[in-house]
Amino acid sequence: MQTIVIHSPGDLRVEEHQEAHPPGSGEAKITISKGGICGSDLHYFHNGGFGAVRLQEPMVLGHEVAGVVAELGIGVSHLKVGDKVAVNPSMPCGTCQYCQNGQRNQCEDMRFFGSAMRFPHQQGLFRQNVTIPAQQLYPLQLDTDLTYAACAEPLAVCLHAVRQAGSLVGSNVLVSGCGPIGCLTVLSAARAGAQYITATDLSDAPLAIAAQLGAHRSVNLNSQPDALTSLAHGKGSQDVIFECSGSPKALASALEIIKPGGIIILVGLGGEIPFPLNLAVAKEVKMMGSFRFDEEFSQAADLIDRKVVDLKPFVSSVIPFGEAKSAFDLASLREKSMKVQLDFDGK
Repeated sequence: MQTIVIHSPGDLRVEEHQEAHPPGSGEAKITISKGGICGSDLHYFHNGGFGAVRLQEPMVLGHEVAGVVAELGIGVSHLKVGDKVAVNPSMPCGTCQYCQNGQRNQCEDMRFFGSAMRFPHQQGLFRQNVTIPAQQLYPLQLDTDLTYAACAEPLAVCLHAVRQAGSLVGSNVLVSGCGPIGCLTVLSAARAGAQYITATDLSDAPLAIAAQLGAHRSVNLNSQPDALTSLAHGKGSQDVIFECSGSPKALASALEIIKPGGIIILVGLGGEIPFPLNLAVAKEVKMMGSFRFDEEFSQAADLIDRKVVDLKPFVSSVIPFGEAKSAFDLASLREKSMKVQLDFDGK
């Protein structure tokens, strides 16, 4: 079979690897159909990793995929050959203190497909077929489009972030940074009952998609740097802010416009940043991070499977996997793409 492997920054190859092994007890072999290029895939592609996480060996990329069951091992009862499935890339150990405490996304021995956080690396899912534990697979209806089913993982990240904030019913919400995670956070906040959603970014193209996914107001802070000034009046106007950019400037702005007692959910990753501590203290701001997901994956797959959410504006391109380098180049251009997917059904 063919796989998409990163060797070093810029060195992305389509390579021949051995066919996936027949499924053992509790396993399933699936044929991959679609795979979305994530921000972490782009970090490996451009920089060889992010933060302290670095490539130490060639690694198959990819963790946002959907496919079709090809073979089943013994003891698998919730699937049958031919089923369409969404693939959960997160494999917590189930036995550590965090797993036992219901915080499986904080697992001390997490395995996550396409990740260099451990060595040997956990190889990814951008391959024509793979054999994995059947418990990672969520069965779908036969008419579900696997293009959208492959978006279950990033949608789960955003559902988890929205869950962190508590009830959004009737709230004024701002989403800072409208890349794929920001845009799906807009969609998730709209579904959760937010009364008014403001989306901010530095480019018009992602803001247009955010508007299609539920944002009531879209603000380009590059061309309108003072556009949020009015939101800071009266000590602030926003009940909840989802900071999805990882920008120090965006976090400082969030603290200016959040209401006293408001909630800021930190979703975007970044390095060490200066922090306006006095403002956070004076406003009694509640602030928390949001990392990955757990049971939200099945919720995301279910929403997509039942066609409750419309992801057509979100998927910007579907490109044959043999053109992986071109697909990664396109996914790197924010003005031209949102979610670029690889098509493993053809060549």
